[in-house]
Amino acid sequence: TKKKAPQTLAPAAPPPSPQKHTAASFPPTTAPLLVLVRSALPEAPGRGSASAPAAMALAFDEYGRPFIILREQEKKSRLQGLDAQKANIAAGKSVARILRTSLGPKGMDKMLQSPDGDVTITNDGATILELMDVDNQIAKLMVELSRSQDYDIGDGTTGVVVLAGSLLEQAEKLLERGIHPIRIAEGYEMASRIAVDHLESISTKYEFSATDIEPLVQTCMTTLSSKIVSRCKRSLAEIAVKAVLAVADLERKDVNLDLIKVEGKVGGKLEDTELVQGIIVDKDMSHPQMPKRIEDAHIAILTCPFEPPKPKTKHKVDIDTVEKFQTLRGQEQKYFDDMVQKCKDVGATLVICQWGFDDEANHLLMQRELPAVRWVGGVELELIAIATGGRIVPRFQELTTEKLGKAGLVREKSFGTTKDRMLYIEKCANSKAVTIFIRGGNKMMIEETKRSIHDALCVARNLIINNSIVYGGGSAEISCSIAVDAAADRHPGVEQYAIRAFADALDAIPLALAENSGLPPIDTLTVVKSQHVKENNSRCGIDCNDVGTNDMKEQNVFETLIGKQQQILLATQVVKMILKIDDVITPSEY
Repeated sequence: TKKKAPQTLAPAAPPPSPQKHTAASFPPTTAPLLVLVRSALPEAPGRGSASAPAAMALAFDEYGRPFIILREQEKKSRLQGLDAQKANIAAGKSVARILRTSLGPKGMDKMLQSPDGDVTITNDGATILELMDVDNQIAKLMVELSRSQDYDIGDGTTGVVVLAGSLLEQAEKLLERGIHPIRIAEGYEMASRIAVDHLESISTKYEFSATDIEPLVQTCMTTLSSKIVSRCKRSLAEIAVKAVLAVADLERKDVNLDLIKVEGKVGGKLEDTELVQGIIVDKDMSHPQMPKRIEDAHIAILTCPFEPPKPKTKHKVDIDTVEKFQTLRGQEQKYFDDMVQKCKDVGATLVICQWGFDDEANHLLMQRELPAVRWVGGVELELIAIATGGRIVPRFQELTTEKLGKAGLVREKSFGTTKDRMLYIEKCANSKAVTIFIRGGNKMMIEETKRSIHDALCVARNLIINNSIVYGGGSAEISCSIAVDAAADRHPGVEQYAIRAFADALDAIPLALAENSGLPPIDTLTVVKSQHVKENNSRCGIDCNDVGTNDMKEQNVFETLIGKQQQILLATQVVKMILKIDDVITPSEY
């Protein structure tokens, strides 16, 4: 037995030797492991050799046997250090470059086709990025950046991406000089704080009231001037402002944009766009012979169908004689009669129903002269209830006079030679809900007008919440750039390079504006900058529309202060995040 013991132990622990083992020299338990590794990797390098990172993290145990740390490591690619940062910066810059040409009043539009063939033409930054279907992770961050600006402010979605791209471009130069990315990020953070405070100091309060809406209209016109609808920006801006003021609570400085419904219909021209003090529903009366115009309407808003009751469980009615059929029919008729009578008894002169009617119910409603509308969507029902002050009734038994909504006029309007009809509910008891009704030559035009109106509504809302404005046309950015540059000298240390870079990056917006307007970008910018410094006038911007003056106050080009501040803060946050990434591990493509 003494002799046998070493033999059983021997294969379990092979002698420690640094040479490469062949698969055969191991006992059967470990052999498959190594064969697997060998086949997966090009050539298992020796310990600590320089080519190790290429095959991801290869580790060796004390016997020199390689083992795997990351799953499926041969299928992953990895970028480290400066290479990773440069690749990320390149991705961010390329997204910004796409949007750069659509900045400002002379910006170009982009045409995007979705996989199912829908074509969208727009120059709204958030929409372009949403529809672009970006694959790169860093580019997705830029899409998120634009989306958050859209959710929070509603305007300035293109500018924020252009600014972020320009910050990344400046950061790349600093990285090449060997400055640590964290120091650049800290410098950017300081600079963004300086810029935001400086914006506060150059902003002006803009007083307006429910009667004097000119200031709001001017600011909305600035937003609309960069859109496709700029030819009738005056009328659209007025519509947007009136709509916002109709639903705004000026004491609480609160605006609920859900109460503004934007409806569009192809046909007519853009100038026919109107603001309806009430609700428009894209439906018509359920029976062609019902009256098309109802004055002083009492509206019953129902979410229960005009149908005979059906048991919830599976059921079967056996009818074997004519009499039984007659009774069943009589029963149903009586049921409908009761329903219609119930609506008449409470004094309703119009029924709006979420579900459909039986033909019989429709016929009875016609005979009893009770006009009705069917298949109205849930959101529209809620808006109608808010506007008319009615209650939504889920069961016929609960219908009472108090729950009826009141409207001064309900009319059906048909458009052009088509059979398109819409229902206007106007002069409502509680006029808190309004509709902007857009007309246009084609579907794309209407969709783009809806997006433009949305931007204008958001700007009007932001001004009601905070009525500070800064001047547009790149003047705010140039002014911030000068202030940040001056502040750089006060910071000792490497950060001052980053602060100066931030100042240069802010110039990207006026440069892009000048470039898109066909002006020589650098000459135009230097002239405006020197004017800023000489006259100490923070209102000078790029004269995109060739009016002949650089003073944005004379040109009436304004932007909201919170919008601009948000742009700078969001762009800085995203750039900091991108700079801090130094290792990218991706599953490689098959």
